[in-house]
Amino acid sequence: MTAEFVSTDWLAAHLGDPDLIVLDCSWWLPTLNRDARQEYLDGHLPSAVFFDIDAIADTHTDLPHMLPSPADFARLVGDLGVGDDSTIVLYDEAGFGSAARVSWEFRAMGRTDVKLLAGGGPKWRAENRPIEAGEVSKAPKTFTARPVAAELATLAEVQTIVSDRHRQLIDARPAARFRGEAPEPRAGLRGGHMPGAIGLPATELSSNGLLKSAAELKTLFEAAGIDLHRPIVTTCGSGITAAALALALRQAGAEDVAVYDGSWAEWGGRSDTPVIT
Repeated sequence: MTAEFVSTDWLAAHLGDPDLIVLDCSWWLPTLNRDARQEYLDGHLPSAVFFDIDAIADTHTDLPHMLPSPADFARLVGDLGVGDDSTIVLYDEAGFGSAARVSWEFRAMGRTDVKLLAGGGPKWRAENRPIEAGEVSKAPKTFTARPVAAELATLAEVQTIVSDRHRQLIDARPAARFRGEAPEPRAGLRGGHMPGAIGLPATELSSNGLLKSAAELKTLFEAAGIDLHRPIVTTCGSGITAAALALALRQAGAEDVAVYDGSWAEWGGRSDTPVIT
């Protein structure tokens, strides 16, 4: 098991640990018409608390689920029962999906020891392990945010990258959206991609809900023309799969990886940003 993951066996053996907190980080594209919170209420891993990606977010922007301020993040996750002494395990119901986004959010706030459940909810359920229904609440704890600016790429930084190509831009959206051949799931966005960006759909990173091995990922990235030794910024539709791509790049050995949080929701929604198809 790679460093950022724990197995279902490990989690089953540690569910009673007093410092453990399990967060259900499930999130679905709006076009799928799925309600992650209702699905959580219908059934989730034992003692899991729901992490609402759309609520634990910057409320001062029209962009979806952007990273909140350090103070807001600390308060909101503290209210969930996440503390400085917590052992944090994340999962989602895609297997390898939105939990990677939440993992990145914690990294951006200074917590690099957060774990993801390998295979997520689907693997847990396939093994006929226990499921609980209803809301789980934990006593609030104190979480200290120590923001790491290098984890986050801003619009201005990406504009500079497009101009001088000093960092690699990797886009995790589906190929048809990258090429501008399929519509964006959010209204009002132009189709296409940033000049110089490399397209690598996030769906290629995993198999049956499990992140591919480091060796498989290295082969995938090399075939796409990605240099793991050069700085990288990942992007996608709204920062969800960009974070999953960033995690996969780290697993393959990349050390300098940032996420463009605004992603295409920001870039494609502006009139002053270059777009190619």
